Amino acid sequence: MTRRFQGDRLLVATHNTGKLEEIAALLQPFGVAVVGAAEMNLPEPAETGTTFVENARIKAHAAAKATGLPALSDDSGIEIDALGGAPGVYTADWAETPNGRDFVMAMTKTVEKLTASGHPRPWTARFCCTLVLAWPDGHDEVFPGTIEGEITWPMRGTQGHGYDPIFQPNGHSISFGEMDRWQKNRISHRADAFEKFVAGCFG
Repeated sequence: MTRRFQGDRLLVATHNTGKLEEIAALLQPFGVAVVGAAEMNLPEPAETGTTFVENARIKAHAAAKATGLPALSDDSGIEIDALGGAPGVYTADWAETPNGRDFVMAMTKTVEKLTASGHPRPWTARFCCTLVLAWPDGHDEVFPGTIEGEITWPMRGTQGHGYDPIFQPNGHSISFGEMDRWQKNRISHRADAFEKFVAGCFG
């Protein structure tokens, strides 16, 4: 039985203002006030896990313990079958440079690896998002979401972020990079995880 959310304040363990706004809008109908990690002066814990759920748990439990509030966090990335599921939890790491993240470089590197693998197209892939809601007593609930698709090349579109310009979801003829954010938000891996979260903890 999923533990239901009973309070009126939820800490979202992210320093990303866009993500915070998205979650606040989603929870507005339930009368839940959302507060972000930056507002609470929380440091970002080291994400030392090797799976999405491990990293999401690290962030959620650290925030719940530090504040005494229930805390929601997510970890997400892209898995490419021809690369054995890589980059997976290391999705953002593939974009790291001494001057910050460069996703054009990361996407280029990804397609070079795919080409070198000799694996024929379609290059099937999925975006994954795991949400974890943790309580100060150490209990948590886990909600995984995915969207299946394939890697396309060259890059298409300037919307979204990360690997969106080379990911075309199944059943669509355009990439995530060509979709407006509302269209993407309705079908994305994060939308899938949020739907399960709301049904489990608020439904």
